[in-house]
Amino acid sequence: MADIKNLTSGLAKNNPIFVQVLGMCPTLATTTNAKNGLGMGLAAAAVLVMSNIVISLIKKLVPDKIRIPVYIVVIASFVSMIDLLMHGYTYDLWKTLGLFIPLIVVNCIILGRAEAFASKNGVLDSIYDAIGMGLGFTAALVILGSVRELLGNGTIFNINIWGSGLKMYVFILPPGAFIALGLILATFNYIGIKKSKKAGAKK
Repeated sequence: MADIKNLTSGLAKNNPIFVQVLGMCPTLATTTNAKNGLGMGLAAAAVLVMSNIVISLIKKLVPDKIRIPVYIVVIASFVSMIDLLMHGYTYDLWKTLGLFIPLIVVNCIILGRAEAFASKNGVLDSIYDAIGMGLGFTAALVILGSVRELLGNGTIFNINIWGSGLKMYVFILPPGAFIALGLILATFNYIGIKKSKKAGAKK
């Protein structure tokens, strides 16, 4: 029976960005604002869910020696579909994200979940795992994009938050991505350590 923990694990406890520190290339490059983070996160999540389903279904049919090339072909097929859909329906976002949509093929989160989870578990569990990890990845990109956009431009999703009084343009640039991600990682881990200590004290 599917375990609901597979759905919630990727959101916080095993968040792919803030805990596992995976997929740093698109995380740092595409989060210049919240909208780009949301678009990239949803694209990767859609590929993750569809590839997990297919890989879970074909896991017993694929010889062990060629499983990784087969997984990459499956993932690349879904990335091509998402790339074409974004080109057709969200052209401005597709132009902004540019090279990073095809690079979802080699995103270590997606190939990692295929190898570590979908190839060893049933379809329903694999769907739960993919949705949890996909939403965790999307939430992390939106949070990082919002922080960078707010500090760099004073807006979130182009909604004016505090006007032009405080704009630190460096947060829109690559160095700002590292600074913002470092601050969020430190905060996330501090909260995790505090919760662990509190849980240990109760025992």
